[in-house]
Amino acid sequence: MGFLKGLLIRVGATAVAFWLATLVIPGISLDTESVSETVLTLILVAVIFGVVNGVLQPIIKTVGCGFYLLTLGLIALVVNGLLFLLTGWIADQVGLPFDVDGFWPAAVLGALFVGIVTWILGAVLDRD
Repeated sequence: MGFLKGLLIRVGATAVAFWLATLVIPGISLDTESVSETVLTLILVAVIFGVVNGVLQPIIKTVGCGFYLLTLGLIALVVNGLLFLLTGWIADQVGLPFDVDGFWPAAVLGALFVGIVTWILGAVLDRD
C-alpha cells in the first residue's frame, strides 16, 4: 500500500505543479472547457512527464556524464527544458490540450518551476 500511496502523491503533486505552471509561466497553456477535463488532462500530462523523465533522464545522464561534469551540472537546465518540451509535444500528439510554446523561456522555466513545486509538495504531503 505504501508504493501506491507514494505514486499517487507524486502524480498529484506533479499535476498541481503543472496547473500552477500554466497560471504563472507565459508560454505554457492548458485549453480546456471544464474542471473535470482540466483535472484529467493535468493528471495525464503528469504521467507523461513521469514516464519521459523516468525513461530518458537516466540514459541522458549516463551518456552525457562528461557534459554534466564540464558544466558543473548547468547542462541539467537544458536537459530538463528539453524533456519538458518533449512532454508538451507528446501531449499534443495524443490530443491533450496542453501546449508549451518553445524552449526558452517556457520549457526551461516550466521545468524549473514544476521541479521546485513538486519537490515542495512532495515534502509536505509525504508525511506518514
